[in-house]
Amino acid sequence: MGFFDFLTQEIAIDLGTANTIIIHNDKVVVDEPSIVAVDRKTDKVIAVGKQAQKMHGKTHENIKTIRPLKDGVIADFYAAEYMIREMIKMFNTKKSFFSATSLRMVICIPSGITEVEKRAVIDSAEHAGAKEVKLIHEPMAAAIGIGIDVEEPVGNMIIDIGGGTSEIAVIALGGIVCDKSIRVAGDEFTNDIEEYMRRQHNILIGERTAELIKINIGAALIDLDEEIPQDYAVHGRDLITGVPKEIYISYKEIVEALDKSISKIEEAVLFALEMTPPELSADIYRTGIYMAGGGSMLRGLAKRISLKTKLPVHVAEDPLRAVARGTGIALKNIDKFPFLIS
Repeated sequence: MGFFDFLTQEIAIDLGTANTIIIHNDKVVVDEPSIVAVDRKTDKVIAVGKQAQKMHGKTHENIKTIRPLKDGVIADFYAAEYMIREMIKMFNTKKSFFSATSLRMVICIPSGITEVEKRAVIDSAEHAGAKEVKLIHEPMAAAIGIGIDVEEPVGNMIIDIGGGTSEIAVIALGGIVCDKSIRVAGDEFTNDIEEYMRRQHNILIGERTAELIKINIGAALIDLDEEIPQDYAVHGRDLITGVPKEIYISYKEIVEALDKSISKIEEAVLFALEMTPPELSADIYRTGIYMAGGGSMLRGLAKRISLKTKLPVHVAEDPLRAVARGTGIALKNIDKFPFLIS
């Protein structure tokens, strides 16, 4: 602890493909979609987060919307850097002496990330004003956010289904024993719904409409334990006549649309279980599997994975923010946790 530590502002960032969450002083201060709008003529960013999302799919030729992260990693370096900087400004609005404070960040990253992709995250954060950057793997952050004591000699399996990646990891003694990261998650579900509507109903819908279908009637199983969602009205363009059209679809159709992608997640879970050492397998049999991330909110997904693995599956409280919560806890214990990556 130095004399000028009071000038250091500490923030935890869940830099997600779909949403970016920033935690400061144990509070969520920013929760915005990971999207920016850019003026094509000047290459200047004109909107970030919710404002940019409102423009998504509705822009004219002079404006384009960019999602700086794809499959959990930075795809557009400039847009990612600008997005991080603007989101920090959203809560850090004081223009006083304290605006000169340096930033210390903990950012979560997918477990299957390469060294080059890792470097891109650190560089983006440093260009956005960070003086010190630590990284934490998403499954580890999710486990901490759920409330698991990750430093105990007990095996816990975490499935974190985000926007770009699904992370499956077995954690024990403060480290990831085995993991499987696949680029099949919420975005892939959305693409599957778009493709299904085009193939089965000859109707063209946008990404935002597909996302709303997923939220309102998305399901992984026909035999749901929870309340069955009612048929949902979908508006799009008829591919045959070219005119706007409305149709009603049921949740059973979405089960069919998402089946292949969910099967890939099931295979990845079984693969991770096969790689698990026997002593940790015994622990997982007792504790079950924990799920976090926005994708885990899909109706019937926990039940489907439970039926496939014959293990109990627990969905985290507020799964959307479990990773961000865990990143915030890691920030508070930045000097104690040995698994933070510099």
